[in-house]
Amino acid sequence: MKRQFLLFLMYFSFLSLNAQKKEQVKDTIKTEIVNIITKYNPKIADAKKIKKNPKIELLKKNEKKKLKYTILSAPVASTFIPKNGALKSMNNPVNEQIYKNYIAAGFGNFTTPYFETFLYHNTHLKNEFGLNATYVASQDNVKNSVLNSHFSNFNTGFFYKQKERSFAWKIGLNSERNLYNWYGLPKKVFIAPTINSIDEAQIYNYFQLVGTFNFKDSYLDYGEIKTSYFADRFKSNEVLVTLDAKLDFPLTAIHPILNDISLKTGIAFLKGEFKNNYEDFNSLKYAINTIRLNPQYKINYKDFIFKAGIKLVTSLDSENNSNNVFVLPDFFFQQSILKNYLTLYGDFSGDLHTNTYKDFSEENAYISPTLFITQTLEKSNLSVGFKGVINKKIRFNLKASYKKEEDKPLFLRNSSKSDGTNTTVNDKKLKGYEYGNSFHVTYDDVKTTSIFTELSYEYSKKISFDLDGIYNIYTLENAIAPWNLPRLEASFSSRYKNKKWAASTNIFYVDERKEALYTENNNIEILPSFVDANLNGSYQFNNKFSAFLKLKNILNTAYQRFTNFNTQGFQILGGITYQFDF
Repeated sequence: MKRQFLLFLMYFSFLSLNAQKKEQVKDTIKTEIVNIITKYNPKIADAKKIKKNPKIELLKKNEKKKLKYTILSAPVASTFIPKNGALKSMNNPVNEQIYKNYIAAGFGNFTTPYFETFLYHNTHLKNEFGLNATYVASQDNVKNSVLNSHFSNFNTGFFYKQKERSFAWKIGLNSERNLYNWYGLPKKVFIAPTINSIDEAQIYNYFQLVGTFNFKDSYLDYGEIKTSYFADRFKSNEVLVTLDAKLDFPLTAIHPILNDISLKTGIAFLKGEFKNNYEDFNSLKYAINTIRLNPQYKINYKDFIFKAGIKLVTSLDSENNSNNVFVLPDFFFQQSILKNYLTLYGDFSGDLHTNTYKDFSEENAYISPTLFITQTLEKSNLSVGFKGVINKKIRFNLKASYKKEEDKPLFLRNSSKSDGTNTTVNDKKLKGYEYGNSFHVTYDDVKTTSIFTELSYEYSKKISFDLDGIYNIYTLENAIAPWNLPRLEASFSSRYKNKKWAASTNIFYVDERKEALYTENNNIEILPSFVDANLNGSYQFNNKFSAFLKLKNILNTAYQRFTNFNTQGFQILGGITYQFDF
Protein backbone atom coordinates (compact mmCIF):
# COMPACT_ATOMS: atom_id res chain seq x y z
CA MET A 1 0.00 0.00 0.00
CA LYS A 2 2.79 2.44 0.89
CA ARG A 3 4.52 1.50 -2.35
CA GLN A 4 1.46 2.45 -4.39
CA PHE A 5 1.05 5.73 -2.55
CA LEU A 6 4.71 6.62 -3.24
CA LEU A 7 4.23 5.99 -6.96
CA PHE A 8 1.15 8.26 -6.99
CA LEU A 9 3.13 11.16 -5.40
CA MET A 10 5.93 10.82 -7.95
CA TYR A 11 3.39 10.88 -10.84
CA PHE A 12 1.62 13.95 -9.47
CA SER A 13 4.95 15.82 -9.01
CA PHE A 14 5.87 15.06 -12.63
CA LEU A 15 2.57 16.61 -13.91
CA SER A 16 3.09 19.72 -11.76
CA LEU A 17 6.54 20.39 -13.20
CA ASN A 18 5.24 20.11 -16.79
CA ALA A 19 2.38 22.53 -16.07
CA GLN A 20 4.85 25.09 -14.67
CA LYS A 21 6.93 24.82 -17.83
CA LYS A 22 3.87 25.49 -20.04
CA GLU A 23 2.91 28.51 -17.93
CA GLN A 24 6.30 30.02 -18.62
CA VAL A 25 5.46 30.24 -22.36
CA LYS A 26 4.69 33.91 -23.21
CA ASP A 27 1.34 34.67 -24.75
CA THR A 28 -0.36 37.85 -26.08
CA ILE A 29 -3.12 37.48 -23.53
CA LYS A 30 -2.35 39.08 -20.17
CA THR A 31 -2.41 36.58 -17.34
CA GLU A 32 -3.73 37.33 -13.91
CA ILE A 33 -3.68 35.35 -10.68
CA VAL A 34 -7.11 34.72 -9.20
CA ASN A 35 -7.12 33.94 -5.49
CA ILE A 36 -10.20 32.06 -4.39
CA ILE A 37 -10.84 32.88 -0.76
CA THR A 38 -13.92 30.75 -0.36
CA LYS A 39 -16.26 28.84 -2.54
CA TYR A 40 -19.71 30.24 -3.59
CA ASN A 41 -22.82 28.25 -2.75
CA PRO A 42 -25.79 30.07 -4.44
CA LYS A 43 -29.18 30.09 -2.73
CA ILE A 44 -32.69 30.82 -4.05
CA ALA A 45 -32.85 34.05 -2.07
CA ASP A 46 -29.83 35.36 -4.00
CA ALA A 47 -32.00 35.67 -7.17
CA LYS A 48 -33.26 39.03 -5.82
CA LYS A 49 -29.81 40.47 -6.30
CA ILE A 50 -30.23 40.42 -10.18
CA LYS A 51 -31.22 43.99 -11.01
CA LYS A 52 -30.92 44.09 -14.83
CA ASN A 53 -31.24 41.71 -17.73
CA PRO A 54 -28.51 41.69 -20.33
CA LYS A 55 -29.33 43.75 -23.47
CA ILE A 56 -28.20 42.11 -26.65
CA GLU A 57 -27.77 44.31 -29.73
CA LEU A 58 -27.46 42.57 -33.07
CA LEU A 59 -25.94 43.91 -36.22
CA LYS A 60 -28.40 44.94 -38.97
CA LYS A 61 -27.38 42.00 -41.11
CA ASN A 62 -28.29 39.67 -38.24
CA GLU A 63 -31.65 41.29 -37.44
CA LYS A 64 -34.75 39.24 -38.15
CA LYS A 65 -36.69 40.49 -41.13
CA LYS A 66 -40.40 41.20 -40.76
CA LEU A 67 -42.45 38.79 -42.80
CA LYS A 68 -45.02 40.18 -45.25
CA TYR A 69 -47.88 38.03 -46.45
CA THR A 70 -49.71 38.55 -49.73
CA ILE A 71 -52.67 36.70 -51.23
CA LEU A 72 -52.76 35.69 -54.86
CA SER A 73 -56.34 36.24 -56.06
CA ALA A 74 -56.61 33.25 -58.31
CA PRO A 75 -59.55 30.85 -58.42
CA VAL A 76 -58.78 27.47 -56.94
CA ALA A 77 -60.94 24.46 -57.56
CA SER A 78 -62.47 23.07 -54.42
CA THR A 79 -61.39 19.55 -53.49
CA PHE A 80 -63.84 19.16 -50.61
CA ILE A 81 -65.97 16.03 -50.84
CA PRO A 82 -68.60 15.45 -48.13
CA LYS A 83 -68.36 12.00 -46.60
CA ASN A 84 -71.58 11.93 -44.64
CA GLY A 85 -75.04 12.30 -46.10
CA ALA A 86 -76.28 12.04 -49.65
CA LEU A 87 -78.32 14.34 -51.90
CA LYS A 88 -81.69 12.69 -52.26
CA SER A 89 -83.27 14.89 -54.97
CA MET A 90 -82.86 18.40 -56.41
CA ASN A 91 -84.16 20.16 -59.50
CA ASN A 92 -80.84 21.56 -60.64
CA PRO A 93 -81.07 22.93 -64.19
CA VAL A 94 -78.03 22.83 -66.40
CA ASN A 95 -76.37 26.23 -66.60
CA GLU A 96 -76.49 27.74 -70.05
CA GLN A 97 -73.03 28.15 -71.51
CA ILE A 98 -72.31 31.66 -72.69
CA TYR A 99 -70.08 32.16 -75.72
CA LYS A 100 -68.18 35.30 -76.61
CA ASN A 101 -68.74 35.18 -80.37
CA TYR A 102 -71.74 34.70 -82.61
CA ILE A 103 -72.86 34.89 -86.23
CA ALA A 104 -76.49 35.38 -87.24
CA ALA A 105 -77.96 35.32 -90.74
CA GLY A 106 -81.50 35.43 -92.03
CA PHE A 107 -83.87 36.39 -94.83
CA GLY A 108 -87.37 37.85 -94.99
CA ASN A 109 -90.14 39.02 -97.24
CA PHE A 110 -89.71 42.29 -99.15
CA THR A 111 -86.38 40.67 -100.19
CA THR A 112 -84.78 41.42 -96.85
CA PRO A 113 -81.31 39.94 -96.18
CA TYR A 114 -79.97 40.11 -92.63
CA PHE A 115 -76.50 39.47 -91.22
CA GLU A 116 -74.95 40.20 -87.83
CA THR A 117 -71.75 39.11 -86.10
CA PHE A 118 -69.68 39.86 -83.04
CA LEU A 119 -66.16 38.51 -82.59
CA TYR A 120 -64.20 38.90 -79.35
CA HIS A 121 -60.86 37.70 -78.00
CA ASN A 122 -58.67 38.49 -74.99
CA THR A 123 -55.17 37.43 -73.92
CA HIS A 124 -53.95 37.02 -70.32
CA LEU A 125 -56.67 39.37 -69.04
CA LYS A 126 -54.54 42.37 -70.05
CA ASN A 127 -55.77 43.14 -73.53
CA GLU A 128 -58.87 42.43 -75.56
CA PHE A 129 -60.23 43.24 -78.98
CA GLY A 130 -63.48 42.78 -80.83
CA LEU A 131 -65.23 43.25 -84.16
CA ASN A 132 -68.93 43.75 -84.86
CA ALA A 133 -70.90 44.15 -88.08
CA THR A 134 -74.60 44.38 -88.98
CA TYR A 135 -76.30 44.50 -92.37
CA VAL A 136 -80.02 44.68 -93.10
CA ALA A 137 -81.76 45.79 -96.28
CA SER A 138 -85.07 45.70 -98.13
CA GLN A 139 -85.00 45.50 -101.90
CA ASP A 140 -88.77 45.65 -102.52
CA ASN A 141 -90.72 48.89 -102.62
CA VAL A 142 -93.46 50.05 -100.29
CA LYS A 143 -96.93 49.38 -101.62
CA ASN A 144 -98.30 52.14 -103.93
CA SER A 145 -94.93 53.91 -104.04
CA VAL A 146 -94.10 55.30 -107.49
CA LEU A 147 -90.49 55.98 -106.55
CA ASN A 148 -87.88 53.56 -105.22
CA SER A 149 -88.41 53.00 -101.50
CA HIS A 150 -85.85 50.31 -100.72
CA PHE A 151 -83.19 50.88 -98.06
CA SER A 152 -80.01 49.34 -96.70
CA ASN A 153 -78.12 49.79 -93.42
CA PHE A 154 -74.57 48.62 -92.81
CA ASN A 155 -72.49 49.43 -89.74
CA THR A 156 -69.29 47.95 -88.41
CA GLY A 157 -66.89 48.61 -85.56
CA PHE A 158 -63.58 47.46 -84.16
CA PHE A 159 -61.98 48.07 -80.76
CA TYR A 160 -58.76 47.21 -78.93
CA LYS A 161 -58.35 47.54 -75.15
CA GLN A 162 -55.15 47.35 -73.11
CA LYS A 163 -54.92 47.17 -69.31
CA GLU A 164 -51.88 48.64 -67.58
CA ARG A 165 -51.03 48.71 -63.88
CA SER A 166 -52.53 52.13 -63.12
CA PHE A 167 -54.81 52.74 -66.11
CA ALA A 168 -56.52 51.15 -69.08
CA TRP A 169 -56.89 52.55 -72.58
CA LYS A 170 -59.18 51.66 -75.45
CA ILE A 171 -59.27 52.64 -79.10
CA GLY A 172 -62.16 52.03 -81.48
CA LEU A 173 -63.17 52.65 -85.06
CA ASN A 174 -66.83 52.78 -86.15
CA SER A 175 -68.28 53.12 -89.62
CA GLU A 176 -71.78 53.32 -91.15
CA ARG A 177 -73.30 53.38 -94.62
CA ASN A 178 -77.04 53.98 -94.93
CA LEU A 179 -79.07 54.26 -98.12
CA TYR A 180 -82.58 55.75 -98.20
CA ASN A 181 -84.91 57.19 -100.83
CA TRP A 182 -87.11 60.30 -100.84
CA TYR A 183 -90.13 58.35 -102.05
CA GLY A 184 -92.82 60.35 -100.17
CA LEU A 185 -94.20 62.50 -102.99
CA PRO A 186 -97.04 64.87 -102.01
CA LYS A 187 -100.60 64.15 -103.03
CA LYS A 188 -100.57 65.80 -106.42
CA VAL A 189 -100.44 64.44 -109.95
CA PHE A 190 -96.94 63.84 -111.27
CA ILE A 191 -96.69 62.89 -114.90
CA ALA A 192 -94.57 59.92 -115.90
CA PRO A 193 -91.67 61.93 -117.43
CA THR A 194 -91.37 63.94 -114.22
CA ILE A 195 -91.34 60.81 -112.06
CA ASN A 196 -88.73 59.15 -114.27
CA SER A 197 -86.44 62.19 -113.96
CA ILE A 198 -86.38 62.15 -110.15
CA ASP A 199 -83.16 60.84 -108.60
CA GLU A 200 -84.52 60.01 -105.13
CA ALA A 201 -81.54 58.19 -103.58
CA GLN A 202 -79.62 59.51 -100.58
CA ILE A 203 -76.52 57.87 -99.06
CA TYR A 204 -75.05 58.70 -95.64
CA ASN A 205 -71.44 57.76 -94.76
CA TYR A 206 -70.05 57.98 -91.25
CA PHE A 207 -66.62 57.34 -89.71
CA GLN A 208 -65.65 57.71 -86.07
CA LEU A 209 -62.38 57.24 -84.16
CA VAL A 210 -62.66 56.91 -80.37
CA GLY A 211 -59.96 56.80 -77.70
CA THR A 212 -60.72 56.38 -73.98
CA PHE A 213 -58.55 56.27 -70.85
CA ASN A 214 -59.62 55.05 -67.39
CA PHE A 215 -57.30 55.65 -64.44
CA LYS A 216 -56.97 54.00 -61.02
CA ASP A 217 -56.16 55.87 -57.81
CA SER A 218 -55.76 59.15 -59.66
CA TYR A 219 -57.29 62.60 -59.62
CA LEU A 220 -58.15 62.03 -63.28
CA ASP A 221 -61.00 59.52 -63.45
CA TYR A 222 -61.34 59.11 -67.23
CA GLY A 223 -60.67 60.86 -70.51
CA GLU A 224 -62.25 60.40 -73.92
CA ILE A 225 -61.47 61.73 -77.39
CA LYS A 226 -63.85 61.33 -80.34
CA THR A 227 -63.32 62.38 -83.93
CA SER A 228 -66.08 61.81 -86.47
CA TYR A 229 -66.75 62.58 -90.12
CA PHE A 230 -70.21 62.53 -91.70
CA ALA A 231 -71.00 63.04 -95.39
CA ASP A 232 -73.76 62.38 -97.90
CA ARG A 233 -74.25 61.89 -101.62
CA PHE A 234 -74.63 65.63 -102.25
CA LYS A 235 -71.16 66.58 -100.99
CA SER A 236 -72.41 67.73 -97.60
CA ASN A 237 -69.85 67.12 -94.87
CA GLU A 238 -69.54 67.51 -91.13
CA VAL A 239 -66.62 67.12 -88.71
CA LEU A 240 -67.11 66.78 -84.95
CA VAL A 241 -64.27 66.53 -82.41
CA THR A 242 -65.04 66.15 -78.70
CA LEU A 243 -62.75 65.89 -75.67
CA ASP A 244 -64.28 64.90 -72.33
CA ALA A 245 -62.69 64.24 -68.95
CA LYS A 246 -63.66 63.84 -65.30
CA LEU A 247 -61.52 64.82 -62.33
CA ASP A 248 -62.04 63.90 -58.67
CA PHE A 249 -60.79 66.10 -55.80
CA PRO A 250 -60.86 64.25 -52.43
CA LEU A 251 -61.97 66.16 -49.35
CA THR A 252 -61.38 63.38 -46.84
CA ALA A 253 -58.17 65.13 -45.74
CA ILE A 254 -60.34 67.95 -44.37
CA HIS A 255 -62.89 65.66 -42.72
CA PRO A 256 -63.52 61.92 -43.15
CA ILE A 257 -67.26 62.44 -43.59
CA LEU A 258 -66.82 64.64 -46.67
CA ASN A 259 -67.16 63.21 -50.19
CA ASP A 260 -65.17 64.02 -53.29
CA ILE A 261 -65.84 66.95 -55.58
CA SER A 262 -66.00 65.87 -59.20
CA LEU A 263 -65.37 68.11 -62.18
CA LYS A 264 -66.60 67.14 -65.63
CA THR A 265 -65.05 69.04 -68.49
CA GLY A 266 -65.66 68.96 -72.21
CA ILE A 267 -64.67 70.69 -75.43
CA ALA A 268 -66.51 70.21 -78.75
CA PHE A 269 -65.53 71.46 -82.20
CA LEU A 270 -68.26 71.23 -84.85
CA LYS A 271 -67.82 72.31 -88.44
CA GLY A 272 -69.91 71.50 -91.51
CA GLU A 273 -71.13 72.68 -94.87
CA PHE A 274 -74.09 72.15 -97.22
CA LYS A 275 -73.45 72.95 -100.88
CA ASN A 276 -76.69 74.91 -101.18
CA ASN A 277 -79.81 75.82 -99.23
CA TYR A 278 -83.35 75.00 -100.28
CA GLU A 279 -84.29 78.42 -101.64
CA ASP A 280 -81.23 79.16 -103.78
CA PHE A 281 -77.76 77.89 -104.59
CA ASN A 282 -75.88 79.64 -101.80
CA SER A 283 -73.93 77.34 -99.51
CA LEU A 284 -74.69 76.88 -95.82
CA LYS A 285 -71.78 76.71 -93.39
CA TYR A 286 -71.65 76.29 -89.64
CA ALA A 287 -68.81 76.25 -87.11
CA ILE A 288 -69.58 76.00 -83.40
CA ASN A 289 -67.13 75.51 -80.53
CA THR A 290 -68.37 74.62 -77.05
CA ILE A 291 -66.51 74.56 -73.72
CA ARG A 292 -68.05 72.95 -70.63
CA LEU A 293 -67.26 72.94 -66.90
CA ASN A 294 -69.51 70.97 -64.56
CA PRO A 295 -68.39 70.77 -60.89
CA GLN A 296 -70.52 68.47 -58.70
CA TYR A 297 -70.70 67.54 -55.05
CA LYS A 298 -72.65 64.45 -54.01
CA ILE A 299 -73.88 63.51 -50.53
CA ASN A 300 -74.92 59.99 -49.52
CA TYR A 301 -76.35 59.76 -46.03
CA LYS A 302 -78.37 56.68 -45.10
CA ASP A 303 -81.40 56.75 -47.43
CA PHE A 304 -80.80 60.29 -48.70
CA ILE A 305 -78.88 61.21 -51.86
CA PHE A 306 -78.21 64.80 -52.88
CA LYS A 307 -76.18 66.15 -55.76
CA ALA A 308 -75.41 69.85 -56.15
CA GLY A 309 -73.66 71.21 -59.18
CA ILE A 310 -73.51 73.92 -61.78
CA LYS A 311 -72.87 73.92 -65.52
CA LEU A 312 -70.74 76.64 -67.06
CA VAL A 313 -71.06 76.51 -70.86
CA THR A 314 -69.39 78.79 -73.39
CA SER A 315 -70.57 78.73 -77.01
CA LEU A 316 -68.56 80.29 -79.83
CA ASP A 317 -70.37 80.49 -83.20
CA SER A 318 -67.80 81.82 -85.64
CA GLU A 319 -70.05 81.72 -88.72
CA ASN A 320 -72.76 83.88 -87.13
CA ASN A 321 -70.43 85.94 -84.90
CA SER A 322 -72.38 84.90 -81.83
CA ASN A 323 -70.66 84.15 -78.51
CA ASN A 324 -72.58 83.23 -75.37
CA VAL A 325 -71.87 82.13 -71.81
CA PHE A 326 -74.51 80.17 -69.88
CA VAL A 327 -74.75 79.32 -66.20
CA LEU A 328 -77.15 76.40 -65.77
CA PRO A 329 -78.34 74.45 -62.68
CA ASP A 330 -77.54 70.81 -61.95
CA PHE A 331 -79.33 69.48 -58.85
CA PHE A 332 -80.70 66.06 -57.92
CA PHE A 333 -82.11 64.50 -54.77
CA GLN A 334 -83.52 61.14 -53.72
CA GLN A 335 -85.15 60.31 -50.40
CA SER A 336 -86.57 57.02 -49.21
CA ILE A 337 -90.04 57.55 -47.71
CA LEU A 338 -90.98 53.94 -47.01
CA LYS A 339 -87.79 51.94 -46.94
CA ASN A 340 -87.64 49.36 -49.73
CA TYR A 341 -91.14 50.41 -50.93
CA LEU A 342 -91.41 54.10 -51.87
CA THR A 343 -88.77 56.67 -52.92
CA LEU A 344 -89.18 60.35 -53.75
CA TYR A 345 -86.77 61.89 -56.25
CA GLY A 346 -86.39 65.17 -58.10
CA ASP A 347 -84.17 66.93 -60.61
CA PHE A 348 -83.54 70.54 -61.61
CA SER A 349 -81.08 70.98 -64.44
CA GLY A 350 -80.28 72.66 -67.73
CA ASP A 351 -77.98 72.07 -70.66
CA LEU A 352 -76.82 73.27 -74.06
CA HIS A 353 -77.31 70.66 -76.79
CA THR A 354 -75.21 70.71 -79.94
CA ASN A 355 -77.35 69.64 -82.90
CA THR A 356 -75.62 67.87 -85.78
CA TYR A 357 -76.51 66.74 -89.28
CA LYS A 358 -75.75 63.18 -88.18
CA ASP A 359 -78.26 63.32 -85.30
CA PHE A 360 -80.99 64.77 -87.51
CA SER A 361 -80.48 62.05 -90.14
CA GLU A 362 -80.90 59.35 -87.49
CA GLU A 363 -84.15 60.85 -86.23
CA ASN A 364 -85.51 61.57 -89.71
CA ALA A 365 -83.68 59.95 -92.62
CA TYR A 366 -85.69 61.98 -95.16
CA ILE A 367 -84.31 65.43 -94.35
CA SER A 368 -82.86 67.50 -97.17
CA PRO A 369 -79.14 68.39 -97.24
CA THR A 370 -80.04 72.07 -96.86
CA LEU A 371 -80.26 72.57 -93.11
CA PHE A 372 -79.55 75.45 -90.80
CA ILE A 373 -77.62 74.05 -87.82
CA THR A 374 -77.63 75.74 -84.44
CA GLN A 375 -77.67 74.77 -80.76
CA THR A 376 -80.64 74.15 -78.47
CA LEU A 377 -80.60 75.74 -75.04
CA GLU A 378 -82.43 73.79 -72.34
CA LYS A 379 -82.83 76.66 -69.89
CA SER A 380 -84.45 74.56 -67.17
CA ASN A 381 -85.84 71.08 -66.67
CA LEU A 382 -87.70 70.49 -63.41
CA SER A 383 -89.02 67.04 -62.58
CA VAL A 384 -90.43 65.30 -59.49
CA GLY A 385 -91.40 61.67 -59.20
CA PHE A 386 -92.05 58.59 -57.13
CA LYS A 387 -90.70 55.12 -57.69
CA GLY A 388 -90.96 51.94 -55.70
CA VAL A 389 -92.41 48.48 -55.40
CA ILE A 390 -95.91 47.30 -54.55
CA ASN A 391 -94.71 43.80 -53.80
CA LYS A 392 -91.81 41.65 -54.85
CA LYS A 393 -93.20 41.36 -58.39
CA ILE A 394 -94.62 44.81 -59.25
CA ARG A 395 -92.53 47.95 -59.66
CA PHE A 396 -93.63 51.44 -60.69
CA ASN A 397 -92.29 54.87 -61.60
CA LEU A 398 -94.32 58.08 -61.91
CA LYS A 399 -92.75 61.41 -62.88
CA ALA A 400 -93.99 64.88 -63.79
CA SER A 401 -91.70 67.41 -65.50
CA TYR A 402 -91.67 70.92 -66.92
CA LYS A 403 -89.04 71.93 -69.47
CA LYS A 404 -88.20 75.22 -71.18
CA GLU A 405 -86.17 75.14 -74.41
CA GLU A 406 -84.90 77.79 -76.78
CA ASP A 407 -84.41 76.84 -80.45
CA LYS A 408 -85.94 73.39 -80.15
CA PRO A 409 -85.69 71.63 -83.57
CA LEU A 410 -88.93 70.62 -85.32
CA PHE A 411 -89.23 68.69 -88.59
CA LEU A 412 -91.38 70.35 -91.25
CA ARG A 413 -91.97 69.19 -94.81
CA ASN A 414 -90.39 71.18 -97.66
CA SER A 415 -92.66 72.72 -100.25
CA SER A 416 -92.49 71.29 -103.76
CA LYS A 417 -90.69 73.20 -106.50
CA SER A 418 -92.51 71.17 -109.13
CA ASP A 419 -96.18 71.35 -110.07
CA GLY A 420 -96.03 67.79 -111.30
CA THR A 421 -94.92 68.58 -114.84
CA ASN A 422 -91.73 70.63 -114.61
CA THR A 423 -88.33 69.19 -113.67
CA THR A 424 -86.31 72.43 -113.79
CA VAL A 425 -86.39 75.86 -112.17
CA ASN A 426 -84.45 78.74 -113.70
CA ASP A 427 -82.83 76.28 -116.09
CA LYS A 428 -81.54 74.29 -113.14
CA LYS A 429 -82.53 70.63 -112.85
CA LEU A 430 -84.40 69.86 -109.67
CA LYS A 431 -82.68 67.57 -107.22
CA GLY A 432 -84.30 64.44 -105.88
CA TYR A 433 -85.42 66.09 -102.63
CA GLU A 434 -87.05 69.22 -104.17
CA TYR A 435 -90.41 67.69 -105.07
CA GLY A 436 -92.05 68.16 -101.67
CA ASN A 437 -90.67 64.77 -100.58
CA SER A 438 -88.14 65.90 -97.94
CA PHE A 439 -88.02 67.75 -94.62
CA HIS A 440 -86.17 70.69 -93.19
CA VAL A 441 -85.56 71.76 -89.58
CA THR A 442 -87.25 74.77 -88.05
CA TYR A 443 -86.53 76.09 -84.56
CA ASP A 444 -88.86 77.52 -81.93
CA ASP A 445 -88.99 78.26 -78.21
CA VAL A 446 -91.03 75.47 -76.63
CA LYS A 447 -92.35 74.80 -73.12
CA THR A 448 -93.17 71.14 -72.47
CA THR A 449 -95.19 69.71 -69.59
CA SER A 450 -94.91 65.93 -69.35
CA ILE A 451 -96.27 63.07 -67.29
CA PHE A 452 -94.38 59.80 -67.49
CA THR A 453 -95.50 56.44 -66.08
CA GLU A 454 -93.77 53.08 -65.98
CA LEU A 455 -95.01 49.77 -64.62
CA SER A 456 -93.24 46.39 -64.62
CA TYR A 457 -94.56 43.03 -63.48
CA GLU A 458 -92.41 39.94 -63.03
CA TYR A 459 -94.87 37.06 -63.08
CA SER A 460 -92.09 34.52 -62.67
CA LYS A 461 -88.46 34.06 -63.57
CA LYS A 462 -89.62 33.04 -67.04
CA ILE A 463 -92.34 35.64 -67.75
CA SER A 464 -92.28 39.44 -67.28
CA PHE A 465 -94.26 42.46 -68.55
CA ASP A 466 -93.49 46.17 -68.96
CA LEU A 467 -95.79 49.10 -69.69
CA ASP A 468 -94.76 52.74 -70.07
CA GLY A 469 -96.19 55.92 -71.53
CA ILE A 470 -95.63 59.67 -71.73
CA TYR A 471 -98.10 62.48 -72.28
CA ASN A 472 -96.81 65.88 -73.46
CA ILE A 473 -98.39 69.32 -73.60
CA TYR A 474 -96.51 71.78 -75.84
CA THR A 475 -96.60 75.58 -75.71
CA LEU A 476 -94.85 77.24 -78.66
CA GLU A 477 -93.66 80.81 -79.12
CA ASN A 478 -94.08 81.23 -82.89
CA ALA A 479 -95.14 78.00 -84.63
CA ILE A 480 -98.86 77.33 -84.97
CA ALA A 481 -98.42 73.63 -84.09
CA PRO A 482 -95.78 71.29 -82.63
CA TRP A 483 -94.80 69.86 -86.00
CA ASN A 484 -94.48 66.06 -86.01
CA LEU A 485 -94.52 65.83 -82.20
CA PRO A 486 -97.14 63.41 -80.77
CA ARG A 487 -98.85 64.17 -77.51
CA LEU A 488 -99.11 60.60 -76.34
CA GLU A 489 -96.65 57.74 -76.79
CA ALA A 490 -96.97 54.34 -75.12
CA SER A 491 -95.38 50.91 -75.37
CA PHE A 492 -96.04 47.44 -74.00
CA SER A 493 -93.49 44.62 -73.91
CA SER A 494 -93.40 41.10 -72.54
CA ARG A 495 -90.76 38.38 -72.38
CA TYR A 496 -90.82 34.62 -71.97
CA LYS A 497 -87.85 32.26 -71.70
CA ASN A 498 -87.29 28.65 -70.77
CA LYS A 499 -84.59 26.12 -71.47
CA LYS A 500 -85.18 25.96 -75.24
CA TRP A 501 -87.71 28.65 -76.14
CA ALA A 502 -87.61 32.44 -75.91
CA ALA A 503 -90.18 34.98 -77.08
CA SER A 504 -90.83 38.71 -76.72
CA THR A 505 -93.59 41.09 -77.74
CA ASN A 506 -93.33 44.84 -78.39
CA ILE A 507 -96.39 46.99 -79.09
CA PHE A 508 -96.00 50.73 -79.77
CA TYR A 509 -98.66 53.42 -79.89
CA VAL A 510 -98.06 56.90 -81.31
CA ASP A 511 -100.72 59.58 -81.15
CA GLU A 512 -101.68 61.79 -84.10
CA ARG A 513 -99.25 64.45 -85.26
CA LYS A 514 -99.60 67.72 -87.17
CA GLU A 515 -97.94 68.71 -90.42
CA ALA A 516 -98.21 71.80 -92.60
CA LEU A 517 -100.30 71.41 -95.77
CA TYR A 518 -98.90 73.71 -98.45
CA THR A 519 -101.99 75.21 -100.04
CA GLU A 520 -103.22 78.73 -100.49
CA ASN A 521 -104.46 78.85 -96.90
CA ASN A 522 -101.53 76.94 -95.34
CA ASN A 523 -103.80 74.47 -93.61
CA ILE A 524 -102.71 71.83 -91.12
CA GLU A 525 -102.62 68.20 -92.10
CA ILE A 526 -103.28 65.58 -89.42
CA LEU A 527 -101.27 62.37 -89.47
CA PRO A 528 -103.41 59.65 -87.87
CA SER A 529 -102.25 57.71 -84.82
CA PHE A 530 -100.99 54.17 -85.27
CA VAL A 531 -100.21 50.93 -83.47
CA ASP A 532 -97.19 48.82 -84.40
CA ALA A 533 -97.11 45.28 -82.96
CA ASN A 534 -94.00 43.08 -83.18
CA LEU A 535 -93.20 39.54 -82.06
CA ASN A 536 -89.78 37.89 -81.78
CA GLY A 537 -89.08 34.24 -81.01
CA SER A 538 -86.16 31.83 -80.92
CA TYR A 539 -85.54 28.12 -80.39
CA GLN A 540 -82.21 26.75 -79.16
CA PHE A 541 -81.20 23.42 -80.64
CA ASN A 542 -78.08 23.14 -78.48
CA ASN A 543 -75.54 25.42 -76.82
CA LYS A 544 -74.26 26.65 -80.17
CA PHE A 545 -77.11 26.59 -82.70
CA SER A 546 -80.44 28.37 -82.48
CA ALA A 547 -83.12 29.62 -84.86
CA PHE A 548 -84.96 32.96 -84.66
CA LEU A 549 -88.12 34.44 -86.16
CA LYS A 550 -89.08 38.14 -86.24
CA LEU A 551 -92.60 39.31 -87.05
CA LYS A 552 -93.04 43.07 -87.53
CA ASN A 553 -96.18 45.15 -88.02
CA ILE A 554 -98.35 42.12 -87.34
CA LEU A 555 -101.53 44.20 -87.76
CA ASN A 556 -100.41 45.07 -91.32
CA THR A 557 -101.05 48.76 -90.65
CA ALA A 558 -100.13 51.13 -93.49
CA TYR A 559 -99.25 54.00 -91.19
CA GLN A 560 -97.05 57.02 -91.92
CA ARG A 561 -94.02 57.64 -89.78
CA PHE A 562 -93.64 61.00 -91.54
CA THR A 563 -95.96 62.71 -93.99
CA ASN A 564 -96.40 60.69 -97.23
CA PHE A 565 -93.80 58.15 -96.14
CA ASN A 566 -95.85 54.97 -95.75
CA THR A 567 -94.24 52.00 -94.04
CA GLN A 568 -94.11 48.40 -95.15
CA GLY A 569 -96.92 46.13 -94.03
CA PHE A 570 -96.57 42.75 -92.34
CA GLN A 571 -92.92 41.66 -92.31
CA ILE A 572 -91.40 38.30 -91.46
CA LEU A 573 -87.71 37.50 -91.06
CA GLY A 574 -86.18 34.19 -90.05
CA GLY A 575 -82.67 32.84 -89.64
CA ILE A 576 -80.13 30.96 -87.55
CA THR A 577 -77.51 31.92 -84.98
CA TYR A 578 -74.23 30.15 -84.27
CA GLN A 579 -72.28 30.82 -81.05
CA PHE A 580 -68.68 29.81 -80.51
CA ASP A 581 -65.36 30.56 -78.80
CA PHE A 582 -61.92 30.76 -80.34
